[in-house]
Amino acid sequence: MTSGAGRIERFATGDWLTANLIAFTGIMTLIGTVAALVLLVVTANGTVDAYGRPLGTDFSAFWTAGCMALEGRAAEAYDWPAHLEMQHRTHGVELFYPWSYPPVFLLLAAALATLPYLASLLLWQATTLAASLATLNAILPGRRALLLGLAFPAVLVCLGHGQTGFLTGALLAGGLLILPRHEIVAGVLFGLLIYKPHFGLLLPFVLAATGRWRTIVAAAAAALAIVGLTFLIWGAPVWQAFVDSIPLTRAIVLEPDQTRFDRFQSAFAWMRLWGAPVSVAYMVQALVAGTALITCIWIWRSRVDHRLKAAAVLAGSLLASPYVLDYDFVVLGMAIAFVVAEAIESGFARWEKTVLACAWLAPLVAREMARLLYLPVGLSAAAAVLLLVVIRVRREHAEAIVAPTFAAAKQL
Repeated sequence: MTSGAGRIERFATGDWLTANLIAFTGIMTLIGTVAALVLLVVTANGTVDAYGRPLGTDFSAFWTAGCMALEGRAAEAYDWPAHLEMQHRTHGVELFYPWSYPPVFLLLAAALATLPYLASLLLWQATTLAASLATLNAILPGRRALLLGLAFPAVLVCLGHGQTGFLTGALLAGGLLILPRHEIVAGVLFGLLIYKPHFGLLLPFVLAATGRWRTIVAAAAAALAIVGLTFLIWGAPVWQAFVDSIPLTRAIVLEPDQTRFDRFQSAFAWMRLWGAPVSVAYMVQALVAGTALITCIWIWRSRVDHRLKAAAVLAGSLLASPYVLDYDFVVLGMAIAFVVAEAIESGFARWEKTVLACAWLAPLVAREMARLLYLPVGLSAAAAVLLLVVIRVRREHAEAIVAPTFAAAKQL
């Protein structure tokens, strides 16, 4: 065997991915994450970092929207000039981070705004990261998994932006994890995702396909309860303001030519990155979303390990939405954990370890690869994980057919 063929074989079997290499990569990536965050903090001037941005960047929109809600101006959080003025008053810089979340998220934003900005940012990051890590540990227990969870490159992206990736990952993966045992509790967790409804696009279909009507009812009840609470506190005007702001958000944030599509990790963004018209980008996104939906329904109607079903929905949820950024790829980390947990028991097939390792690294390079080479690395990683699950499911189907036939032949 030639040396080149030998190297290919090592990648195919995953033998290159030794325990020492895994630990070294995790430790070095974690050190890099901590160093980057410490550098941001020690060079900051008040709430502004050395680059003239608010610490936590996007979290600035959360906290200032919460302040406006506490002041009785919840609807004005969706008025961009008014919100810009509040952010300028908070940080003293002209950068603007728009608020585009549904009013249900104002409940949490208002609670966070009762604390000073930096204390609120620290509390938000610590609690949501802890919830995400607790969910990961329930999926794949062990110190090595925890190390890789902390070192996962999407963690740094999410921490740097003060974003919702940890909370989204904890709710979506946590609900999927407990679904076989506690359908109603899982439904409540899914219902809480109403603050990012585009991540729940696949859930009603896969739940209906498997007859989990109690989960659907629980999710709807939880979502309606939160919506009702916002009406009770702020009334209809805040919802009207949110609805009125959607066209502006879509036109300025998602669709324009000057948008930095390197941050986005969807099929829509991939098309726009390559210069496709908005209509073509939406058509491709619809095709990808439809394929992900059909694939997930097929997997969920199969008699395979629930962890594979959970991984499929997590990866499929990233593929289905046009509005996915690299900090949302905490969800991909959960999908990888589900696949690894199942594969540890059933065995890894050829190329699986290498594919999963590349998917784990994807958020580290996704933004730069999109900016420099126009390559959709994040989208490809989510698609690769979903494809890997499909291959495992097909293999299990084949084994389920062959095993009884082989047993009958032995009896003959």
